[in-house]
Amino acid sequence: MKKTLIPIMAITLAFQANAQEPQVKSRIDSVSYLAGQNIAQSVLKDFPEANVALLLQGLSDAMMQRPSLLQDPTNQCVMSYFQEKMQAIQQAEEAVNQEALAAEKEAGRVNRERGEAFLLENAKKKDMQVTASGLQYEVIKKGRGQKPTASSTVKVHYTGTNIDGQIFDSSVERKEPISFPLNAVIPGWTEGLQLMNVGSKYRFYIPQELAYGPGSPTELIPPYSVLIFEVELLDIEK
Repeated sequence: MKKTLIPIMAITLAFQANAQEPQVKSRIDSVSYLAGQNIAQSVLKDFPEANVALLLQGLSDAMMQRPSLLQDPTNQCVMSYFQEKMQAIQQAEEAVNQEALAAEKEAGRVNRERGEAFLLENAKKKDMQVTASGLQYEVIKKGRGQKPTASSTVKVHYTGTNIDGQIFDSSVERKEPISFPLNAVIPGWTEGLQLMNVGSKYRFYIPQELAYGPGSPTELIPPYSVLIFEVELLDIEK
């Protein structure tokens, strides 16, 4: 046994010594290596769960034109796998979207009910005035100038908050008044500012139906929000 063991070990050691890492010595070597990396990147992008050993075996067999372990001339096996994978991804994304929509709908319902309860209590305040549309307002300062019409362009200072007191927009903080046509803003503003004389300052409590309803121009205003604006009418520009 000892006489036969020595030659076998010698052959094994010689093989290991020769099995070195491939060397990049020419342009075709460089292109070959980079082509392999490109193939790997493509596979990792769409098929990271691949069995690497069999992937390399398939690539080697094809490159060396050896007989294939599997026969799939129409590529049906691969195509059906990726179709099923894509369907599973789409179904998972749809489930997530449905959950998000359900959560958004529930949040909107809660916010709408909070707003309605707030306005019911707010209407009971002394000197609170309520129009036929449901707009609520307080007169902070009464001006003596003219009143705008729905087609007027006005210049105002304002601060907007939600019912929790969080400011979401303020020309006062920016220290720069803003001008706009009254027919280009939310209905609560269009209606409310026509009640004001130039020089007045009012506080408006605008129901969601007269504000942005289920939509919003900013994440700071959740769907179905009651908006509170303290507005000073500085001028009617035209």
